[in-house]
Amino acid sequence: MGYFIVVIAQTVALPIISGISELSSQGGDAVLVFGKWWVFWGVGTRLLAAGIAQVSGRGLTSQILGAAAPTVQEKQITRELGMANVGMGLAGLLALVPGWALPAGFAGGIFLLIAGIMHVAKKGKNPKEAVATWTDLVVGVAVVVLAVYTLVQAVTG
Repeated sequence: MGYFIVVIAQTVALPIISGISELSSQGGDAVLVFGKWWVFWGVGTRLLAAGIAQVSGRGLTSQILGAAAPTVQEKQITRELGMANVGMGLAGLLALVPGWALPAGFAGGIFLLIAGIMHVAKKGKNPKEAVATWTDLVVGVAVVVLAVYTLVQAVTG
């Protein structure tokens, strides 16, 4: 149950709450504000936490995906993925530095979007994998919206 609460909080609830809070207290461009918070929570904290769990050997991705007893190779690839997640997560935390949200979160956001797309068609997902799939898509789409919006703003002036 804790997994579901944490993942949904990081990828849906906390970005929305943080964005509304900032907009009501400081104002600003809604796309940039919400984009920053989706990068911070959805890429930063989520990938950092996942990476730490994967590198430490607790909460192995292979187990989440249904492997009863992960092989040595599955453990190795999970730890390698964990290190990539740690790196992208640490970068995502830099979204709070003014102007850094897009560059800090782009790789992690695209990674989550592609991972989500790849898992959509998979049949027989367990509940954790289903939540991971849909929340990956939410964060990935939020980062793509931020990227497109930022590029349009840069081109149009």
